[in-house]
Amino acid sequence: MMSAQALRADHFDEWLQGINQVCGRFGAKLLGSEFSGAIREHKAGAIKLSFVDVAQARLFRTPKEVAQSDGKHFYLAFQLAGRAGMEQGGNSIELAPGDITLIDSTQPSDFVYHENSRQLSLIVPRHVVEQGLRFSGVRCAQRIPASSPVAVLANRLIIESTHQGSLSLPESEATLEAMVSLLRPALTCAEVEPDSHERLFRKTLRFIDENICAEELCPETIAREVGVSVRGLYRMFAKKGLVVAQYIKNRRLDFCAESLRHSSGEQKLSALGYAWGFTDSSYFSTAFKARFGVSPSEYRKQYSQG
Repeated sequence: MMSAQALRADHFDEWLQGINQVCGRFGAKLLGSEFSGAIREHKAGAIKLSFVDVAQARLFRTPKEVAQSDGKHFYLAFQLAGRAGMEQGGNSIELAPGDITLIDSTQPSDFVYHENSRQLSLIVPRHVVEQGLRFSGVRCAQRIPASSPVAVLANRLIIESTHQGSLSLPESEATLEAMVSLLRPALTCAEVEPDSHERLFRKTLRFIDENICAEELCPETIAREVGVSVRGLYRMFAKKGLVVAQYIKNRRLDFCAESLRHSSGEQKLSALGYAWGFTDSSYFSTAFKARFGVSPSEYRKQYSQG
């Protein structure tokens, strides 16, 4: 007959295995003799979330766990009951019921649950966050207090979405985009009158969008057109946590995805990629799948069926 300690350890291992299957790779430690834990997954179209119940445990992602995970997304953590400590990027917060925070899956993080805690963890694809917060860096591990209007509305939206099992793919993606738009004021630095550097950065992003189809669009061309050195251009993007070439590629992919959502299905995928600046159809397909999780043809099929 198993001892209470052995049963608890077995339950803990089973719970952690469920976390790793649903949320990505995490490490964990027991924090006391009264551990309890459960996880329930919910999916509806593009909405992928889980209800995580836990007491007296610590979850963490070191560079090792990050490297072992494929997903490059964000988690929106909604604290439903109890309290939880969260830390990422030097920021340390405590969540109370109704509070919300954003966590980057590509960065180390640490979560501590002392009392009975219940969280809803919503996976938000990286491109949804990046599209919604183009002009500002993303603020992770910042507490969005339950009393704030956006937290009240966001909690209602996410809970209500779990009651709508028949959401189509377009409807579920619209829900995710609405969530990011709703929380934008809390996920970015307060809006102030942009200074000269910020105005130049926004001018640069507009130039990229206006010339996104041009095959010759590159850092050298952009720097020349907006009046900075190439090194200055790199520094300007680095301050926002961005890389110029990666940003251009992702914007092209975002425009390709938008075209596919409204495509009649007659245009060849290679022609579509070429129209948005991708000269290599194989590279286009690989890059698209890396950003959206499915191939361009599968993505178009999802929307033609929706």
